[in-house]
Amino acid sequence: MTIAIASDLHGSLSCARAFFEKAEELGAEKIVLLGDLYYHGARNPLPEGYDTLGLAAFLNERKEKIIAVKGNCDSAVDQTVSEFPLSESVILFVGGKTVFCTHGDVFNKDNLPKGVFDLLLYGHFHTGFIEKQGDLLTANPGSLSLPKGGTKQSFLLLTEKELALYALSGETLATVSL
Repeated sequence: MTIAIASDLHGSLSCARAFFEKAEELGAEKIVLLGDLYYHGARNPLPEGYDTLGLAAFLNERKEKIIAVKGNCDSAVDQTVSEFPLSESVILFVGGKTVFCTHGDVFNKDNLPKGVFDLLLYGHFHTGFIEKQGDLLTANPGSLSLPKGGTKQSFLLLTEKELALYALSGETLATVSL
């Protein structure tokens, strides 16, 4: 199974379209969205291609492929326009690995959730990376719409054998074997 992981769309329909196109090119069968789908947040500028209703319609057309967690900028109103659930967190099983998916505002590499898992995926910080912490692998897809800290617009691709960080342009930024 190949899973594309993105976070922090913040209402950008143009970034969502570019991401789904890249994910399809890379053979993604599922899409995991790690929150902050529609609203841009009070501290962020409007991202390029800001169109929350257009984004909702675009995502709803692809709801069969989407697994989504709720971000700190997502609200009950967002669930009313989404035809897929926004969960607090999700646990996936990929290639014999347990993968904990969350937004990152509560649980992240500095505040690990309780439980046994092999991979922690979270967004929130708008900076893409893959890091090893002992036996635990932590990764952040970055932000598709509002990257921070000099990072690129990016996303993750997870297969049974590896985790890779890609720039939205298609460039491979980091790869780790699982």
